[in-house]
Amino acid sequence: MKHKLMIALWGVALLTCGPLFNGAVAAPSGGAGYEFALAWGGKGSGPGQFNNVTALAVAGQELFVADARNSRIQVFDLAGKFKRQFDVEPGKKTKLSRPMGLAVYGGELYVTDYLNDRIAVFGLDGTLARTLGGPGSGPGEFNSPGGIAVTPAGGLIVADFNNQRVQELRADGTFVRQWGETGHKGITAGKFNYPTDVALSPDGFLFVGDGFNDRIQAFSPNGEFSHKWGGLLAMNLSGSAAGWFKMVSGIAVDKKGNVFVADFYNHRVQKFSSDGTFLTLFGEKGTGPGRFNLPKAVAVADGVAVFVADFGNNRIQKWLAKK
Repeated sequence: MKHKLMIALWGVALLTCGPLFNGAVAAPSGGAGYEFALAWGGKGSGPGQFNNVTALAVAGQELFVADARNSRIQVFDLAGKFKRQFDVEPGKKTKLSRPMGLAVYGGELYVTDYLNDRIAVFGLDGTLARTLGGPGSGPGEFNSPGGIAVTPAGGLIVADFNNQRVQELRADGTFVRQWGETGHKGITAGKFNYPTDVALSPDGFLFVGDGFNDRIQAFSPNGEFSHKWGGLLAMNLSGSAAGWFKMVSGIAVDKKGNVFVADFYNHRVQKFSSDGTFLTLFGEKGTGPGRFNLPKAVAVADGVAVFVADFGNNRIQKWLAKK
């Protein structure tokens, strides 16, 4: 079942979702645009090649990439030059199995280990420090963990995909609280339909990519539901207009609180202010420069560079804010 759900979520060619977005929408007045800078990768298992890019994280001048079906993490500089990789030794007890989410905090890389139902924590050099969690639906357990974020105090927030919830944990993995009802999908505020990713803003708001509800949900620093957006009333309606989604697969928040969303089946990235106001978008379906085939994840560096996991094209793209 887990494999089937993973396939359904992360894009198999046999799965269709109706007409797809096929062109760019102009940014509204005052919306900053982005331009394609470079791309690297291609399908394979060698250094700098990928087999399903599922997550990105920026730490200083390095980009960490979850190379899911190669069960490894690759590290590049921000110009796309390969630097190192880890967790590639076959048969290790610590072997990753479809890493799905990444976050960097305190000199460590947090990896959601999707098929192992746990969080693996590495030093930035690739040394395994510890693992947290395990399979199940109880507090602190996971059923296919996806996106992850780390609070300023070192706590963890995890999109617990198949458990239909988002969990907050202490740094040692002990349970604090959750959003959503374990094992039950919903379209009302505070409930989820396969949550895919999470991100924290500088002012403490939590943004959740509510995957198959085609929306973003926002929660205040005290954990209360604040607002949501995506389609008509943000109630599980997909579409291709600006501000609508066809499966939210990844989110990132910049230093100003702007929210970037990987809009999977629309083959684009959208940018919003923290209240959900649409600002701009970029990308369209294709294989050439500046085109996406199922963008899975997004990361922002220094508020200028935006990195996108171009899942279906097995590559990374870098975009820059227009001056």
